[in-house]
Amino acid sequence: MKSSLFSFPAATLAIGLLAGNPASAQVVTSASQIQAGAYDVEPGHTQVSFEVLHFGFTNYLGVFSNVSGTLNLDPKNPSVSKLSVTIPVDSVQTTSAKLNDELKGDQWFDAAKFPNATFESTSVRLSGKNDAVVTGNLTLHGVTKPETLKVHFIGAGVNALDKKYTAGFEATGVIKRSDFGVKMYVPYVSDDVHLRIAGAFERQD
Repeated sequence: MKSSLFSFPAATLAIGLLAGNPASAQVVTSASQIQAGAYDVEPGHTQVSFEVLHFGFTNYLGVFSNVSGTLNLDPKNPSVSKLSVTIPVDSVQTTSAKLNDELKGDQWFDAAKFPNATFESTSVRLSGKNDAVVTGNLTLHGVTKPETLKVHFIGAGVNALDKKYTAGFEATGVIKRSDFGVKMYVPYVSDDVHLRIAGAFERQD
């Protein structure tokens, strides 16, 4: 039997650490309390998932991993914050190994020619206590276009396992893949692609 992502020994260790040092378990849930500074993406717990409507039957999901990037965060003046993210396209995974290979091919993402997708923020605007609208330039399949993400702050604090100060966010958005030249099977596989990003960032001392 395969072990889960959060295995029993790891869970036991985490519980023990939290019980022995309650201060390390403190997580702030108000965006105004996040520590300012320079952050790097923590790739092990950052995921970029996408969803398309497949032939009108199912909402089909896939995920990208091994994300890298930086976040310069100023909670007192969020509008000057900057986000830069790079996503290796050949990290794409679905529940089908055959489809994984097809998506990397030249009829879809063409990972050999365009190995990375990138997002560079151009503006950050607060839309609530823990929410922001982040606009930036998305480059995918060799095409760059402005796109907007809705970002929600989840929590921040010292990770009990690695002792690193970590901030976590969730971002959502919708793009049209045909805008980026990825037109295979449109409209049978929907042009609209729903994005959901679980982003973990570690503060750099």
